[in-house]
Amino acid sequence: MKKGQIAEGVVKAVEFPNKGMVMTDEGERVIVKNTIPGQRVSFAVNKVRKGKAEARLLETLEKSPLETESPCPYFGICGGCTYQSLPYEEQLKLKENQVQGLLKAAIGDHCAYEFQGIKPSPRVQEYRNKMEFSFGDEYKDGPLALGMHKRGSFYDIVTVADCQIMDEDFRTILQETLAFFREKSIGYYHRLRHTGYLRHLLVRKAVKTGEILVDLVTTTQSEESALLDEWKQRLLSLNLQGCIRGILHTKNDSVADVVKNEGTEDLFGEEYFYEELLGLRFRISPFSFFQTNSLGAEVLYETARQFILGDNPDSLRDKLVYDLYSGTGTIAQMLAAVSRKVVGVEIVEEAVEAARENAKLNGLTNCEFLAGDVLKVLDTIEERPDYIVLDPPRDGIHPKALEKIIAYGVEHMIYISCKPTSLARDLEVLLARGYVVEKVCCVDMFPGTVHVETVVLLQRKDM
Repeated sequence: MKKGQIAEGVVKAVEFPNKGMVMTDEGERVIVKNTIPGQRVSFAVNKVRKGKAEARLLETLEKSPLETESPCPYFGICGGCTYQSLPYEEQLKLKENQVQGLLKAAIGDHCAYEFQGIKPSPRVQEYRNKMEFSFGDEYKDGPLALGMHKRGSFYDIVTVADCQIMDEDFRTILQETLAFFREKSIGYYHRLRHTGYLRHLLVRKAVKTGEILVDLVTTTQSEESALLDEWKQRLLSLNLQGCIRGILHTKNDSVADVVKNEGTEDLFGEEYFYEELLGLRFRISPFSFFQTNSLGAEVLYETARQFILGDNPDSLRDKLVYDLYSGTGTIAQMLAAVSRKVVGVEIVEEAVEAARENAKLNGLTNCEFLAGDVLKVLDTIEERPDYIVLDPPRDGIHPKALEKIIAYGVEHMIYISCKPTSLARDLEVLLARGYVVEKVCCVDMFPGTVHVETVVLLQRKDM
């Protein structure tokens, strides 16, 4: 196929994360993103490399036999979800098959392992505990909008007032905030002109405690203290299911279209709220990392704990555990109660500080958290681990860091992955260096989207 060519075909399969394998009527194969198996689509080829064509979806000509009516009015317009029109059981099958395909390619006949399928999210709708909304307009010079980027657009914003993956309090806060700033005729920050005031609205809510944190992110191009006080009072007057723990104002003059903290002030309450997971309590600030599906996180971490402990709850009692890429220390604290000591390593200093505070909050004295790159920090830890837990970012583990991890020669490792393509790549190295895969289980933390978590138990061959 040629670049710029417009054609149509049927989606035969979808590979992770959202690569639709489309077969044209002429028998040519093209990759078209944001598609579902069984759909007939039209597309425009935008890349041809080494005989492989990739294309942009133009239109869904015929729905897949698997599809139903999407519960979300913004599906296909908003760039947040891809599988909202698939029944949840079909979403799980698709993700499970995608992971199995990647593992088969990476492992081959290297070892036989137990595949435990995929565990569903306890909630399919209203599961997110964090949303970052952007201010903008839905079309050039249109009215103020607040929500998510349109699919494939850097500028246009969809006001997602009825988004199905966030709960009712998020929707209420979004609508009231948008209505307030429309009434006051306050403009948003234009990314091209670098002028304007409103940038983002960050909302977080704990499932277990019901506490809510709201943070308005603006530039410093005008002083709006009286306006912000009025907005705060508007929020506090709302009839919400949860309770507002804090209302914050963050300043951000960065040119980049990201939420960046260049100074945060309290407009009301605290700069943090509390969430609970598996009997532990966590203090969460507006910018600290925490799994966006609290109930799903419990399923994920309980699965990891079962893999680690097996049938012996005392198997780590005298062991030193490394929790690498430890984030805010959730896994480390979960294992601290059943091990001699846990050392967590995380590159984000704010996350490390949060982990230390949360360990104190939970009365854990056998957790140590170190800030820095895993590749460098490993050289500074004198005591060698008996067990290693890996929970790296989406891009996986740096090759040099992975070699250092393997060199410890621990009997077992757990790898928790949020991106199965990175997992498959790292598994090839681990298998080549003497490890075998014992168990695999997927956990769906993000219904409606392409993402999936995978937990893998590894063992050294010679053990």
